[in-house]
Amino acid sequence: MSEIRLNKAMAMLGICSRRTADEFISKGMVKVNNIKVNELGTKVKQGDTITVNSIDYTLKNKPTPSVWIYNKPVGLIVSHKDTKGRDTVFDVVKDLIGERVISVGRLDINSEGLLLLTNSGEFAHYAENPKTGWERHYKVRAFGTVQKDFIQKLKEGITINGIRYAPIKVSILDSSDKSKNHWFLCVLKEGKNREVRNVFEHFGLRVNRLIRTKYGRYELGNLPVGKVIKAQNFIKNV
Repeated sequence: MSEIRLNKAMAMLGICSRRTADEFISKGMVKVNNIKVNELGTKVKQGDTITVNSIDYTLKNKPTPSVWIYNKPVGLIVSHKDTKGRDTVFDVVKDLIGERVISVGRLDINSEGLLLLTNSGEFAHYAENPKTGWERHYKVRAFGTVQKDFIQKLKEGITINGIRYAPIKVSILDSSDKSKNHWFLCVLKEGKNREVRNVFEHFGLRVNRLIRTKYGRYELGNLPVGKVIKAQNFIKNV
């Protein structure tokens, strides 16, 4: 292996995406062979040790990129380290997968369903990028009265508190619940932080369950809650 940029090496090792790696490097959070670096152009080679958050990673030949589908339950944080000491997804899956992985996007603590995990930072960046155009599908249960222009407004895209949300396709799956709980299918391509909850709340609908069922070509299917499987259709050369 010839010398490569540090941010690319960190992505190859599954530490984080290249963009996040640049942030870590700029903030002096990364060491190479026990020497702190902050130059974005720093290069590393096979055998070098990269340290992030007091964890050492040895740069070897590029690992075989893989992706796993995890059915995340409510109550887990999608973070490698939680300052409040709460349980994280990575605490749970480390023994199930057997190697270090990162998530493709996130699900908040109260959300559940499909979470993609990968050992390739390059794949994670590709899959998360709105320009890639991958759809995220969510089944959403929300309480409240559905306004007449709700579906059309979201179809056109909307700005809430200065934040622009791209068009979201929404269809009503079930509205027969007398308690005013309704099930919706939401399809979006962007995935901003708490996007579905924020736009629903704007229209007076309180989300009380949110389940991601599909991300790009990957589907949750009948995978039981808390289980993880290795996907067979990994996209190469991203």
